[in-house]
Amino acid sequence: MHRKTFVLALLFLLVSVLLVAQQPVERIDLNVIHKLKTAEVGGGGGGFGGGRGGTPRPVPIMETMYNLTDRYGPRLTNSPQFRAAGEWAVGQLKEWGLSNVHLEKWSTVPPPQAPGDAPGGRAPRAAIPSWEMTEYEGAMVSPTYMPIIGYPQAWCGSTDGKVTGDAILVANPATMADMDKLHGTLKGKIVLLGTGPLDLDFPEKPLGTRYTDSELSELVPEPLPTGGAGRGGAGRGGRGPILSDDEQRALTARLATFWKDEGALVTVSSNGTTRGSGGVVSSSSAQRNGDPTKNVPSVSITAENFNRVARLLAHSVPVKLAFNIQTKFDMAQTDSFNVIAEIPGTAKPNELVMVGGHFDSWHVGTGATDNGAGSAIAMEVMRLLKSTNLKMDRTVRMALWGGEEEGLLGSAAYVKEHFADPATMKTTSEHDGFAGYFNIDNGTGRIRGVYLQGNEMMRPIFEQWFAAVKDLTPGVITSRNTGGTDHQSYDAVGLPGFQFIQDPMDYDSRTHHTNMDTYERIQQADMEQMAIVEAFFVYQAATRPEKLPRKDLPEPRGTGGRGGAGN
Repeated sequence: MHRKTFVLALLFLLVSVLLVAQQPVERIDLNVIHKLKTAEVGGGGGGFGGGRGGTPRPVPIMETMYNLTDRYGPRLTNSPQFRAAGEWAVGQLKEWGLSNVHLEKWSTVPPPQAPGDAPGGRAPRAAIPSWEMTEYEGAMVSPTYMPIIGYPQAWCGSTDGKVTGDAILVANPATMADMDKLHGTLKGKIVLLGTGPLDLDFPEKPLGTRYTDSELSELVPEPLPTGGAGRGGAGRGGRGPILSDDEQRALTARLATFWKDEGALVTVSSNGTTRGSGGVVSSSSAQRNGDPTKNVPSVSITAENFNRVARLLAHSVPVKLAFNIQTKFDMAQTDSFNVIAEIPGTAKPNELVMVGGHFDSWHVGTGATDNGAGSAIAMEVMRLLKSTNLKMDRTVRMALWGGEEEGLLGSAAYVKEHFADPATMKTTSEHDGFAGYFNIDNGTGRIRGVYLQGNEMMRPIFEQWFAAVKDLTPGVITSRNTGGTDHQSYDAVGLPGFQFIQDPMDYDSRTHHTNMDTYERIQQADMEQMAIVEAFFVYQAATRPEKLPRKDLPEPRGTGGRGGAGN
């Protein structure tokens, strides 16, 4: 009996050893990591973020952040600021000695609808024109004066100078009948969209947090991946009436001009979530279908300002509001771009590793955490790899995407042009030579791990890579997926694309798509850590003997498929 137990134990041990032996051993040069650390934070032992006292050292990654935010932000897709930031990035990348630096254009004009396509009730995708706000002022002028903190909605129209009107509270129409009831009641009015004061939760939780060890461990065990962790948008909630596709399309089309046709001066909205209170204004946008230059002037304001007006109206106190909203369109500027730069490979120049993040932002802040951080880190990765003169077999290409906030449009256009059309899944030679893509788009928090995106073949590879930088990150690896950003465009055509797990900080509680998304929210030490880790991962992917393993090529999704929503 004891002999049998011993034999079984020996066999089990032998099988385990054989399984481990079959795992590929990643070649890791620790001197490369040392070079990257030294290039990023210096060799003086001061640690991340620099030391105190003396003359502060120049910090390239923070200079990049300054230019993307204070100097050229915000970067609403196709706005003059977006274009100026792109030109600056091209100049900076060339100054660093990178190759093939250019703005690669793509059109925001949607293709003609193919026969048999069904838009599914939602408004069809519209072109993105150049738009910027040039002037804003808002106030309650009666029964007493109160400045109103607010921002014009993206792609809204202008007022005729400063306009003053009675405030009226109106529920957003959900049917044609709702609009019919409002006919003739809105002329000369300033319309607050809502049914009353917003319910604001007391902010008991801290605004900024990092993952605890237990929270990170909760990300790991998922033996049956659900494929749906985070970043997904909320549904309609089932509260509104159920409309047919034709009814929804007709409603959407009429809403595009309803307020202006009825003579409303301005529409006013607010966000009652935790992130939309405490002086925070969340971004919002007007429709771009039809002729957006005819959109009614519209503004998003703080919940506290909105609620004061709503309470006064609820108590039958007349309220007058005044707004001056000036915006500027250029309807001829509907082509957008992605910012491209390369470091040519040596032994396998036709094989490709990519790194990136989205370049565009919303317009109410300066686009710092979303996603100036990801763009600055991608640029810094290229600077580090170039300045350290590391030799890489494969070409490393950086791409900073336009149009992410409107639905991953820039990365989707690039993937379709270079690798495969998801509608047909017909691949190109570049698809064959593609090794992997790494993305950052979760704010300023440091890297704590990576989402496998359902690619379990990457687990042993990432485990070894993270082990080499365990002094920088715990390297949590989760089989869960994450959505809402540009790695999805690669994953959609069977290419390895990955988004890192990052500390939450105050991204979801304060800065994401708000006026608080500014340079001040950027944490230098976290940015430096992310640059080192991502540069190391890119280097490993560019020098390992084999390309990164892939999942199976997805089935063609047909012409009616949709991209993911941006973040």
